[in-house]
Amino acid sequence: MPVAHAAIIGAGISGLTAALSLSRRGISSDIFEQAGELTDIGAGLQVSPNASRILAELGILEGLSKVWLEPETIRLISGSSLRQLAAVPAGTFARQRWGAPYGVLHRTTLQKALLAAVAADPLCRLRLGIRMESALPDFERAPDVVIGADGVWSKLRQLVPGGPSPRFSGNIAYRFTIAADEAPGFLDRTSVCAFLGGAAHLVCYPLRETGSFNMVAITAGNIAPQAWQSEPTAEQRAELRKRFSGWNAAIVSLFEGHRKLTFWPLFETTSGAWQDGRKTVLIGDAAHAMMPFAAQGAAMAIEDAYELAAFLSNRPVADALALFERHRAPRIAKLRQRGAFNRFAYHAKGPIRIGRDLVLGLKPPQSLAADLDWVYGYQSVRLP
Repeated sequence: MPVAHAAIIGAGISGLTAALSLSRRGISSDIFEQAGELTDIGAGLQVSPNASRILAELGILEGLSKVWLEPETIRLISGSSLRQLAAVPAGTFARQRWGAPYGVLHRTTLQKALLAAVAADPLCRLRLGIRMESALPDFERAPDVVIGADGVWSKLRQLVPGGPSPRFSGNIAYRFTIAADEAPGFLDRTSVCAFLGGAAHLVCYPLRETGSFNMVAITAGNIAPQAWQSEPTAEQRAELRKRFSGWNAAIVSLFEGHRKLTFWPLFETTSGAWQDGRKTVLIGDAAHAMMPFAAQGAAMAIEDAYELAAFLSNRPVADALALFERHRAPRIAKLRQRGAFNRFAYHAKGPIRIGRDLVLGLKPPQSLAADLDWVYGYQSVRLP
């Protein structure tokens, strides 16, 4: 029997994208969110062409394009010498090669755009302040499928036998922003930059809509049990300084002089089933939270949501869920491998670092772009 109605747990990027994707196929949904209101959360976000082409399909991209920045390049830079090691062209090049833009923006900007589209869609209904603990919320209309889009700490996951579980990755993100008019000159106003060092890396890019630079430093680290985002302690700040010892002094001074750092332990999920073989399925971080070393977490949530809707549009639910997992799992696994490789390369030390720099310096921009074709050029499943 075709799916007519879905219940979606979670009103983040994956949940809202799922509701809009289902609506395009005539499927209504109720979206249940535990927060009483959706406030500004998160930080900067990179939206690569594989995700932006889906946002275009859903009618979201045009509005985003008016406020986001399309970086000219994605640059890899030495954290000690500030010398460019390699650069992947983006901007107009991304639109021409991958058929869709590469943009950077604040997560809240995307969230609000998706929310506005959901609010205007008669097939979507958002229900706030609905908490799920050990059981599903009360459904006014019985759903044909229940979609868990409630993130790395998913509650719905407990209803999927053999499902994944969250674990600390061993990595810490220190997040902060710098006002654009106060940013030092070495921060590129037109590009995404990743500064690479022996035990850490720093990603930064301008957020056009907030007039600031998004800054994320990622290092290895330890946490106390149940730790989550917070202001770093004196001990954690000392650990950050240790990880960035030997870096260019201009970069180190950014941390030293900044009071509002956020200490953000990075959690991922183990492998496990994404669906129960009947009517419950996990998407996005609930199914496969991954490290940000490939900058594809949000993109994978968007792809999941769009492709799940395609499979549900013309198959019995159980068959659609099994096909969805079988179709998506290899791509997620490959991206996890790419992220692990990037972490190794970005944090390389000694002779490995020297070899890395030599290899990157020999690869022309077109070759670097070709290495990303399978990520950015991905065409999501489109079914009637």
